[in-house]
Amino acid sequence: MSKHVLLIEDEPNIIEAVSFLLSRDGWTVSTHSNGHDAAEVVKAKQPDLLILDVMLPGRSGFDILSEVRSTQGVASTPVLMLTARGQAKDREMAERLGATRFMTKPFSNSEIIEVLHEMSAS
Repeated sequence: MSKHVLLIEDEPNIIEAVSFLLSRDGWTVSTHSNGHDAAEVVKAKQPDLLILDVMLPGRSGFDILSEVRSTQGVASTPVLMLTARGQAKDREMAERLGATRFMTKPFSNSEIIEVLHEMSAS
């Protein structure tokens, strides 16, 4: 059975590219593109892995991560945070809130696949 990854990202090009790449690698991919109800979508879909953009319309990825980490049933879901801003303070905030990994955009196809395989093996 393939692993289910939920991608919460608002940039259509990234959604399309990552969805294609992960599907080709054998993942089942669900997507969501706004922050307003993202935490509820995580609870409803119960993914094996979550890829979460930092800057989303309606609510930041940091706020969503904080809520996910405090929600029974999904609190231990591995989370890969994505951001276009690679500043140390963003990385530190993600780590403090419980992100499993942190990756800056742009990233290579092989890099995201490798990171997801590492996260799913843990």
